[in-house]
Amino acid sequence: MESFSLILAIVVITALAFDFTNGFHDTANAMATTISTGAMKPKTAVAMSAVLNLVGAFLSVEVANTISKGLVDESGIQPEVIFAALVGAILWNLLTWLVGLPSSSSHALMGGLLGATVASAGFGAVNGGTLITNVLIPALAAPLVAGIAATVGARITYKLGSKTEEQTAKKGYRAGQIASAALVSLAHGTNDAQKTMGVITLALVTGGVLVPDSDPPVWVIASAGVAIALGTYLGGWRIIRTMGKGLTDLQPQQGFAAQTSAATVILASSHLGFSLSTTHSVSGAVMGAGLGRKGGVVRWSTAGRMLVAWLLTLPAAALVAAGAEFVTKQGTWGTVVVAVFLVGSSLAIWLVSRREVVDHTNVNHVEEDGVVADAVAAVTPPPTMAIEEELERVMPYQATGSAASADDKPASAPAKV
Repeated sequence: MESFSLILAIVVITALAFDFTNGFHDTANAMATTISTGAMKPKTAVAMSAVLNLVGAFLSVEVANTISKGLVDESGIQPEVIFAALVGAILWNLLTWLVGLPSSSSHALMGGLLGATVASAGFGAVNGGTLITNVLIPALAAPLVAGIAATVGARITYKLGSKTEEQTAKKGYRAGQIASAALVSLAHGTNDAQKTMGVITLALVTGGVLVPDSDPPVWVIASAGVAIALGTYLGGWRIIRTMGKGLTDLQPQQGFAAQTSAATVILASSHLGFSLSTTHSVSGAVMGAGLGRKGGVVRWSTAGRMLVAWLLTLPAAALVAAGAEFVTKQGTWGTVVVAVFLVGSSLAIWLVSRREVVDHTNVNHVEEDGVVADAVAAVTPPPTMAIEEELERVMPYQATGSAASADDKPASAPAKV
C-alpha cells in the first residue's frame, strides 16, 4: 500500500466538505415538517437531527459499498477524477440551497462521479447495470412509494383520531412526529453519510492506500458521520422553509404520516444497498400527506420547480465535473485552478445568500417574494366577501346616485352577522 499523497488528502478534505453541504442541504428532509407544525423549536430540532445523523452513520456500509465497489470501474480512474466529481456535486448543492430548492445531494454526487469518470476513462468505465438498478430505479420509485404510503397513513390517522378531542389528538401526533423525525434523521445518517464514505473509500483504493473491494475504515465512517452532523446542525433554513411551507400546509397528523413513511422507505433502501435520495423520498411523502387530509392542497407550482431541479441534478453536476476533470488532467496547476474556483464560487454563493438571511427566527415566515409566496398565491382564493363589505363601507351610494341608508334595504334582507 502507498502512503497518502497530496492529491489524495485534497480529495478526502473535499469529500468531507461535500458531506458537510449534504448535511445542511438535507436537514429539511428530517425536520421541515416538525418545525412547520410547531412540534419542535427550530434549533432544538436541528440539534437532535445532527446527533442522530452521527449515530446513523455507524449502522451500515451497504450503500458505501455500492458506490466504492459497483458504480464505476476502480481501475479506470485516478484520485483527480473523484476530486472533479466532488466539485460538481458541491456547487450544485450550494446553488440549489441558495434558491431554496430541495434537490438530491445523492444524485449530485452520482452525477459528478459519472461525469468525471466518463471524461477521464470513457463510458466503458461506468457500470450501467448498477446505475440503473441501484440509482435510477430507486429515484423513480422512492417518491411514489413514499407518497402513496403517506397518503394512506394520513387518512388512517385522521380516521382513528376522529373520535378524539382535537387538541388531545394534536398533542399526541406532535409527540409521534418527534419520534418519526428522529427516525428520519437516523435513516438520513445511515443512507447519506455512507455516500461520502463510499467516495473516500474509492479514492483510497484508486490511490493505492486500500486494496480493491475494501470496506470503509473506521476513521472514514467516523469522519463522514461528524461532517454530516455538523452540516445538519447548521440548519439549511432556506430549504426547510420551502419543504415545510412551500409544498403544502401540514397538520401534526400529516407530518407524522409523512415522516414515518419516508423513514421506512429510506431505511429499507439502505439495508438493500440502494443509493436512494432522501430528498425524493421525503418530498414525495410530504405531498402524499398533503393529499391525505380532506381539503388538503399540494402547491403544484412549487412541486414543479422541484421536479425541474431533480431532472437537472444528474446532468448539471456531471457537466461541471467533466469540465473540472478536463482542467485537473492538465497537471498540478490544473488541480490548483479547480480548487481555487471551488473555494471562490462557494464564497460568492455564500455572500449572495447574505442579502436575504433565512435562519431559525424566520424559517416559518412566508416570503414576500419567491418560491413560497408564489406557491401560496396559487392556492389562496380571493377574499370576495371582504371586498364586498369594504365596497359597501366606502361607497354608500345606490346606482341612482341617492344616498343609501339602512331604511333603503328591503325588510326581508337578512341581517349580517
